[in-house]
Amino acid sequence: MDFNLTLIGQSISMLVFVWFCMKFIWPPITTAIEARQREIADGLAAAERGQTDLAAARSDAEKIIAEAREQARGIVDQANVRASGIVEAAKSTGETERQRQLDGARAEIDVEMNRARDELRSQVAAVAMAGAERILSREINTETHRELLNQLAAEL
Repeated sequence: MDFNLTLIGQSISMLVFVWFCMKFIWPPITTAIEARQREIADGLAAAERGQTDLAAARSDAEKIIAEAREQARGIVDQANVRASGIVEAAKSTGETERQRQLDGARAEIDVEMNRARDELRSQVAAVAMAGAERILSREINTETHRELLNQLAAEL
């Protein structure tokens, strides 16, 4: 192999080309590659954070749903207690009203019974008077014997 000027020229031009590439072309390419690597790493990190946030959000959602269910159970239990209270109050009110009406009816019955007794006494007195008048038709003095008959009616 001959060592000639062409080989030296090609070597020099190759060295100049490598120097030119290393000085002006290589740095922007490495910078672009590094920037792309950082973007990919940031995207992967964001995806990882997104997965973590999604898991946390699911956990929070489950907690909120559990709390809402517990609150709903509490509301239903309170409604049941309130309904039971209302039913008990209605029963108590109904029982009180029934007792009041029953007492009123008993009082009315007593009044009617007393009135019927008084009426019966007066009728018995009238019948007794008529009977006595027939028996003692010659000697009956209504004014004299009325007091005696009223006492008899009161005893009946």
